Amino acid sequence: MASQETSIQSLGQEVLTPNYGQRNMALVRGEGIHVWDSDGRRYVDLLSGLGVNNLGHCHPEVVKAIQKQAQTLIHVSNLYLIEPQIQLADMIIQHSPADRVFFCNSGTEAVEAALKLARRYSFDKFGAGRHKVIALESSFHGRTMGALAATGQPKYHEGFEPLLEGFSHVPLNDIDALKAAVDDSVCAVIIEPIQGEGGIYPCQTQYLQSVRELCDQKNLLLIFDEVQCGLGRAGALFCSDLFDVEPDVITLAKGLAGGVAIGAMLAKEEPAKSLVPGTHAATFGGNPLACAAGIAAFNFTIKENLPKRSKKIGGNFIGSLNQLKDKYPQHIREVRGMGLMIGVELTFPSAEAIGALLNDGFITGPAGPNVLRFLPPLIVEEQILSSALERLDAFLAAKK
Repeated sequence: MASQETSIQSLGQEVLTPNYGQRNMALVRGEGIHVWDSDGRRYVDLLSGLGVNNLGHCHPEVVKAIQKQAQTLIHVSNLYLIEPQIQLADMIIQHSPADRVFFCNSGTEAVEAALKLARRYSFDKFGAGRHKVIALESSFHGRTMGALAATGQPKYHEGFEPLLEGFSHVPLNDIDALKAAVDDSVCAVIIEPIQGEGGIYPCQTQYLQSVRELCDQKNLLLIFDEVQCGLGRAGALFCSDLFDVEPDVITLAKGLAGGVAIGAMLAKEEPAKSLVPGTHAATFGGNPLACAAGIAAFNFTIKENLPKRSKKIGGNFIGSLNQLKDKYPQHIREVRGMGLMIGVELTFPSAEAIGALLNDGFITGPAGPNVLRFLPPLIVEEQILSSALERLDAFLAAKK
């Protein structure tokens, strides 16, 4: 008799668009750091649903908040005040350099909002013709047309040209290249403080501080895309704090609501004034259900000081991975990352290591063809990471 997973796989092949390279397994239940497939096998999730489940799966406080809100009010339009939305925005502002918050539904939507804000603010302040945005090579900002144009990886562009006009890309950590790219047509610079999909490459502190100085000199908005690296994952609530830099705009999503779809664009007061009625909106953005989950997740993150925990546990894990690198220099080129956002660059396709770890019950993922990515929940215990390290060690020891 065919397993339940085989039946789900067969139906999925018939009814879904084929845009995901999905494994032949259906995850049907989660609790804490664990998930179970439809055949009852348990896995340790060290990818957190691509950095979403910062508090693990079905965190009790998030579940309780969702249940209570679902019985009260799920959706109303933004033509009216939404109490949980205002409360979540206030919490974010109290802990960030921002003054205003716009809510949407995803990271790519948050980036789109930031790009629109940059152009509109520049138009309001300087007039037409000043609309270009500089991004970094190997960056990833999303898959909608504006965010895609900002993304500095040609493989994501193929087949979708012509892209939105007005974007250019310069190398990471090269301030001279950025300065050379700035002219009177530029309105903003967008940067991931730690590049995620591009291979887990952190920016240098001096570089980001020089970028801030340049943006101040040229009256450019500085946008930090913290969709993956923010909210405690890299070792600070906001990744910008790790570099002692205050951006004008920050984009968030992924870990903001404990697994519920949400995105947010944070902005300083002056540029935020340009988003007047009619300039931008999101029907589901900031709905009561998502914001109630966001309040619970944000509260727990602050209460338990998960950013500090992430920095400590992630630092220890990076140290252990570097020891593994010294042991297997023929297999590991480099270990990169901050906090619990970690990439291990291999000398062979990362899919091999991902598959081997999955067979041993550990879910990881790629960040490019040769980078093994770890994005565990911020509640993960060190012994769990040690167990994963042991399995990776055994795999590398057996690899020819």
